Order: sequence, then structure tokens, then C-alpha cells
Amino acid sequence: MRLNKHAAHYINKLSNKLRRKIDAFPSRAMLSGSQGRVLHFVLAQNHDVFQKDIEEEFGLRPPTATQLLKKMEQDGLIRREVMAEDGRLKRILVSEKALQYKDVVITDLINLEEELTKEIPQEEMDIFFRIIEKMMENVS
Repeated sequence: MRLNKHAAHYINKLSNKLRRKIDAFPSRAMLSGSQGRVLHFVLAQNHDVFQKDIEEEFGLRPPTATQLLKKMEQDGLIRREVMAEDGRLKRILVSEKALQYKDVVITDLINLEEELTKEIPQEEMDIFFRIIEKMMENVS
């Protein structure tokens, strides 16, 4: 193990910097960072979205996802619709109120991604994603 550089330390530093950037988004006046990311994810899908999809996409435990979605429902951003074929499944639908925020949320996230990956060649991004996916497997 290298003594001067630790992956967990750098990932934590990057996570903290990203959290501060997200906290400064214009959309933060309307939504929490987590709500904005979930809203962006749901809007970007071309199929039904369920809580399990949110859990998998963001690496959330079921109680955390439930709490986040309940808050979004209370805030009028989404509604959950019980599926006729399986009452345990609830499809997540975006409200008209949330659609008003669509453009600002998408712009915030696109700008962050562009800033984060600026001047990094695609080949290096491909390597980064392979490494980060392996690290996520290692700690799962």
C-alpha cells in the first residue's frame, strides 16, 4: 500500500467538494441536492421508475430511499402510483410542480459534469469508470 496516497481519502475529498458545489446550485433554492438528483434521474428515464430503481442508481438503503421519496411527495414533486398487477410496486411519477424545475435541474447537473470532467480525455474517463466500478464491487 502506498503511504502517501489513499483512494478512500481522495474519494472523500472529491465527495465533499461535489457536495459543496451542489449546495451552491441555483436549483437548491427550490430542491435539496438529493431531490434534484432523483428528479433528474426520473425525468431522464423512458420507462417506469420504482423505488428499487432509485435505490440501485444512488446506492441507497430502502429506508433512506423511502424517506427521500416521502419528502418529495410531501413537497409535491412526485406522486407514487400503486401498480394494478402488483400492489407492492409503486411507480414514481413527476408532478407538474417538479416539471417547472426540470430545466434548471438539468442545467445544474450538466454544468457540474462539464466542470468536473473538463480536459479529461474520454479514454481516461473510461478507465476511471472501470476503476470506480471495481472499487464499488470491492466494498459491496
